Amino acid sequence: MKSIATITVQIYCIIFAICVQCEGQSNQDLTDPLQPPVILTELPEPYNDENRLFQGIPSLQPTSNERLWLTWFSGGRGETCENIVLLATSGDRGETWSKPIMAIDPPGVVRAFDSSLWQDPRGRLWLFWSQGEETQNNPTIWDGRAGVWCMTCDHPELGEKAVWSEPRRLCDGIMNNQPIADSQGRYLLPVSVWRFDSKYFIPHTDRGALVYASEDEGKTFSRLGRAEVPKEDSVFDEHNLIEKRDGSFWMTIRTRYGLGESFSTDGGRTWTVAAPSTVLKHTCSRFMIRRLQSGRLLLVKNGNYNEDVGRTKMMAFLSEDEGQTWLGGLLLDDRPEVSYPNGNQAEDGTIYVTWDYARYGGKEIMVARFTEEDILAGKAVSQNSKLKIVANKATGK
Repeated sequence: MKSIATITVQIYCIIFAICVQCEGQSNQDLTDPLQPPVILTELPEPYNDENRLFQGIPSLQPTSNERLWLTWFSGGRGETCENIVLLATSGDRGETWSKPIMAIDPPGVVRAFDSSLWQDPRGRLWLFWSQGEETQNNPTIWDGRAGVWCMTCDHPELGEKAVWSEPRRLCDGIMNNQPIADSQGRYLLPVSVWRFDSKYFIPHTDRGALVYASEDEGKTFSRLGRAEVPKEDSVFDEHNLIEKRDGSFWMTIRTRYGLGESFSTDGGRTWTVAAPSTVLKHTCSRFMIRRLQSGRLLLVKNGNYNEDVGRTKMMAFLSEDEGQTWLGGLLLDDRPEVSYPNGNQAEDGTIYVTWDYARYGGKEIMVARFTEEDILAGKAVSQNSKLKIVANKATGK
């Protein structure tokens, strides 16, 4: 039989090993953005609408004619390690919205931010977001690497009862515009690794406006190509991808001067150096361009298609000639402090767009429901259109 002293030593060794393991896990949880976040389906009190102090940068995806999904990020007093990603849904075409039904909440000094929603050709709903550490460098919102994460839902029609997959990290970087599925069946992700230096070093050739591709319906992704944005013009990228009718690709990019563009004629592997658009102008802020079911392109931005008005006057336009000219001009929101439009089209052709209003003041996540006819008319002429729906409002002070 073992002596009491031997057993005592073994017990202490076991306790010490457990303590070391727990301490390692705790330190890793607090500092490692590569660790999966906590997924909350019951929100703690600080995350309730009545207590949140800041919110913005939304994304919207309809999954049927009735069911819509909406995501944005919030938490804390601004863009810090307290940031969380929220998810809400509507079952009545955006007339009413649930309270946030899910929060993505990395532990410790890791923030969740820049989320987006997308429904793939199979009908799965994807929720993407980014995770990165808060650092003391400038800007504090960027750790030099970050990372694009995702979860998927096979049955988004279930609304608040929908089941989501486990979180999965796809690649370094940030993605806050939707992917596209191209004519070859590839899923293409517009991922950015910002040019700002911080904690993690990434070579220049791996930074900028990147494209990641999946040829197996999202099981795996690998880097396809990169558009070079000159260093003096480079900022947050936030690029959109469009496959043109001739099979080439058009990338539109947020730059310091406003709106840049790049082109690829080899399936997205190589791209021209980004340069100012010859047609479009914009302030240094996110905008959106989407291909509609009609074949037209949808543009949503601040102000007229050829002017920079700052973050005011959210408007929608159409193009029938692959972006060479733009038609209509539907004013969605004429207030100041409106920014970051995002959205998509439902099966019945209805267009849904979201944007944020006054992230630190009004703290409103807005939604509009309209049609191509409304855009061309320059006003809401369709029976079911509605232009200023408050989908969520935080009221914390």
